[in-house]
Amino acid sequence: MTPTLKGGKDMKLLKIEDNKGYYFVNQDEFATVDKITKDDILRLVSLTLDMNQEVEFDEYDVDNLKNKAHQIIYKSIVEKLQELEKRRKDFTDESERLYLTAYEKYRDELSQQGEEKEEDAPTEDAVDESTDNEQIADENGSTEELLADDIPF
Repeated sequence: MTPTLKGGKDMKLLKIEDNKGYYFVNQDEFATVDKITKDDILRLVSLTLDMNQEVEFDEYDVDNLKNKAHQIIYKSIVEKLQELEKRRKDFTDESERLYLTAYEKYRDELSQQGEEKEEDAPTEDAVDESTDNEQIADENGSTEELLADDIPF
C-alpha cells in the first residue's frame, strides 16, 4: 500500500528540520538520514517511481544541515531521487515496451506452434471415408461396405 499524506498533498519523502535531514518511514514517521538502510532506499525509490503518487523533497541546503554526515547523505539521496522522479515516465515507458515485446514474442511463438500442428494434422479431404463405414464379409468371403448410417441401433 502506498502511503499518502493527509489532505491530498504530495508525499514528502525527504525533509530538513531542526538542522537535520530526515527520510519518510511511514504515514507520520520520519527518521534521520544517518539511520537509512538499503531497504529504506529501495522503498523510497519505489515510491518515487510510482506513477500514482506525487512526491516531493526539501531542497538540499548546506546552511540548513549542520551535521556533515547528514549533508553528505541527504545530498546524495535527494539528487538521485530527483533524477529518478524526472525520468520515471521514461522508466514506465521502457518497462511497458519490454512487456509488450515479451508479449508479442510469446504470442508469435504460440501462433507458430498452432500453424505447425495444423500442417501435421490431416485435412478433411485426406480423411479416409471408410472411418465412418465398416466392411462386412459375407459367407463367400466377399466384402461389402456397410455405411454407418445403415447399422440399426
